[in-house]
Amino acid sequence: MFEVYSAFVSFWAKTKGCALIASMTANWSSKEGSALCLPPLFYIIAPFSYHSFTRNVLSLPDSVGSNSERGWALVLIRLSTLLHCVFLHQSRFLMLLFFSPPLSLSCFFFSLYCVADEIVSTLGEGTFGRVMQCIDHRRGGAHVALKIIKNVEKYKEAARLEINVLEKINEKDPDNKFLCVQMYDWFDYHGHMCISFELLALSTFDFLKENNYLPYSIGQVRHMAYQICLAVKFLHDNKLTHTDLKPENILFVNSDFTMSYNVEKKREERTVKSTAVRVVDFGSATFDHEHHSTIVSTRHYRAPEVILELGWSHPCDVWSIGCILFEYYLGFTLFQTHDNREHLAMMERILGPVPSRMIRKTRKQKYFYRGRLDWDESSSAGKYVRENCKPLRRYLLSEAEEHHQLFDLIESMLEYEPSKRLALADSLKHPFFENLGISESLLSKKRIRFGDEKVFRF
Repeated sequence: MFEVYSAFVSFWAKTKGCALIASMTANWSSKEGSALCLPPLFYIIAPFSYHSFTRNVLSLPDSVGSNSERGWALVLIRLSTLLHCVFLHQSRFLMLLFFSPPLSLSCFFFSLYCVADEIVSTLGEGTFGRVMQCIDHRRGGAHVALKIIKNVEKYKEAARLEINVLEKINEKDPDNKFLCVQMYDWFDYHGHMCISFELLALSTFDFLKENNYLPYSIGQVRHMAYQICLAVKFLHDNKLTHTDLKPENILFVNSDFTMSYNVEKKREERTVKSTAVRVVDFGSATFDHEHHSTIVSTRHYRAPEVILELGWSHPCDVWSIGCILFEYYLGFTLFQTHDNREHLAMMERILGPVPSRMIRKTRKQKYFYRGRLDWDESSSAGKYVRENCKPLRRYLLSEAEEHHQLFDLIESMLEYEPSKRLALADSLKHPFFENLGISESLLSKKRIRFGDEKVFRF
């Protein structure tokens, strides 16, 4: 019967978007038979609790009897729930109303260990699960993002690895100075790994998409580029490679915008008010000492050494950043393809030929013939690449110096050879960032310095 009840509650909670988490602790006197006493009436309101289900919710204090007694206490609590419960749904809360006569006249007291947290909305969904916006009443009503992982082993394992990385980030950057998303807490609820994060706004990709792919201004690109380089340099300094950098994984702290009407194009256009960003999604992040998967990164941002299976390290993140900056500047992806051979052809069209050393070293010889890319220029795919790709500098929107500086930075990040690719410590000193900070609309006036790097507070 209890199983039926549990199944019903689980189904109800899922359909309502709630995770039912409640725990009650009891104390009883061994002199009077160690019998559990339940109060005649109590409420539990708990659509979400950010404490570990295993650590906190299903654990009674050590002072309350033996392990077996605490186990029986939970059974009795659940049985009383089964026999005496009324479901009420008010707004976004699930209220369980318990009517339980005392099971003993022994002296007792109870402490209710749960937090009333409120689900506000769904922020996003993916193959891994979903992300919910919630109000965390343990944090004074602060809004947080709760990432709920599907109860599938491969996603759970990825979540455990991400938690490990996030804990390392919190340890190395407790004041959140280096612009990586902050994890507040995590827990395992009935096999669902759940991670609580600071609440951020739209991703830089979603803002671009909702703005009809209108590119960001050169000043906005500069500010976002500096922050991304700073955040990822911090990861590299701590022996981490993100491996999945893309506009979707760069989130605005606040995506509020102003609106203006473009008379020439006859459309409304948005301008984000603040370009403060955070780097997110460390589910694929890899420590230097860990096993490196053969293929990493989302296709459009994948470095050539990954495609050619030559091994990868921190420089693959730098390549991804170069692709991201191009996309911010122009509003479309640099390498729009889903095929390795075509991807390499696009690289050659935009950046020049793949170095002979990389061709000789790769196991992927099927892509090459006599030391050159095996690519048919006269095919439909060849025509597509020829018509849609051109040498990098021909994408410049202006001949102004700052535009050339940006493309010099992008070129340095898109160097084929990982060993020759620009290191992020050097990227922060690039001339493109010399004018950073002159626009008060983009930057906070208050800033602090760490060595040669500018670290801004937002």
